[in-house]
Amino acid sequence: MLAVKNGKIMTITRGTIENGTVLIDNGKIKAVGNALKIPRGAEVIDATGKTVTPGLIETHGHVSVHNAPLAHGEIMDVNDSSSPNTCQVRALDALNPFDVSIPSVRRGGLTSFCTLPGSANICGGTGIVFKLKDANTVYDMIYEGSECMKFAMGENPRDVYNKRNIMPKTRMGCGAVLREILFKAKEYSDGKLRHEKDPSAAAPKPDFKLEALVPVIRRQMKARIHCHRADDIVTAVRIAKEFDLDFSIEHATEGYKIADFLAKEGVLCVVGPVASTPSKTELHGTDLKNAAILAKAGVEICLQLDGNYGDFMLPVYAGLAVAYGLPEETAFRAITINPARHLGIADRVGSIEVGKDADLAIFNGHPLSSLTRCEKTIIDGKVYDNLSAF
Repeated sequence: MLAVKNGKIMTITRGTIENGTVLIDNGKIKAVGNALKIPRGAEVIDATGKTVTPGLIETHGHVSVHNAPLAHGEIMDVNDSSSPNTCQVRALDALNPFDVSIPSVRRGGLTSFCTLPGSANICGGTGIVFKLKDANTVYDMIYEGSECMKFAMGENPRDVYNKRNIMPKTRMGCGAVLREILFKAKEYSDGKLRHEKDPSAAAPKPDFKLEALVPVIRRQMKARIHCHRADDIVTAVRIAKEFDLDFSIEHATEGYKIADFLAKEGVLCVVGPVASTPSKTELHGTDLKNAAILAKAGVEICLQLDGNYGDFMLPVYAGLAVAYGLPEETAFRAITINPARHLGIADRVGSIEVGKDADLAIFNGHPLSSLTRCEKTIIDGKVYDNLSAF
């Protein structure tokens, strides 16, 4: 039994409890509230003067597939840029439990992480959600059934394949390639359905790549579409709607320019990094008020850092969004319960509630301040002391 007592408990979904206690047993939250009786013999963490939040969640990053530590000139696993469509590759196959980024990110209070293939290809492959805990194999870390399919529009795939003089070389080409990928996948899925309903109907010839897209076409797997520029976002939404995908827009850098459109279409945006540098043309429209404008328009958002070793800065970037107009409550939800719901893991994490996994973060100040440290991160009831580790 573990008790975290006397802290400011931000449950996210059930308000904030001053001088509250969280009781943890067998890796699960057993009780939350004031004046709880702590069982004799329990391990106690005194959180007086500190803030306790649910473990934070990175919705979009590249831990492990970025290969940390990375030697100069070493090839990263993040992009298998051998074809505009590599839907068959899986981030799971590059997930290294001993990657040095994992303890680094954990010290920021993050406990769950969605790692994705990069954005060199129109379809990059499947991402996976895992816990940032000590483990020997991926099977001890991952959330079963949390796969999602990564797509990308805009400069990244256009630039990669323009150099090879193959499609897509233009934004028109990006749209055409995405449609072709989804069209073939739908034909394949429909053929499988016909055969399942009527065994006398010919089954489609097995196709390893198309098989990976069947759950996307059937809305059983989310499509995560990388877009920065407003026009690319609109194109992605248009194509996703044509094929009735369950999708989100990743980055949405110029989302503020079309916030009303995104709200009307009911598009979830995984926004960030909040303070992107203009390292390429499509990032020149970066605006620190982006998240605030989207939220005000009624767009549901998650906040992301899209990184690797440095993703421990996620709460600080959320604080930066607050400084530029995003309501504080919305910012907290955008790094806890919203990502949990989007990633399909809200039954286990994202809020401090009885029965959920004991994933918590204990901060010695305001969690979204750059002046604050996360002193302890708790995952499945195991305490990681960030002050002694670094």
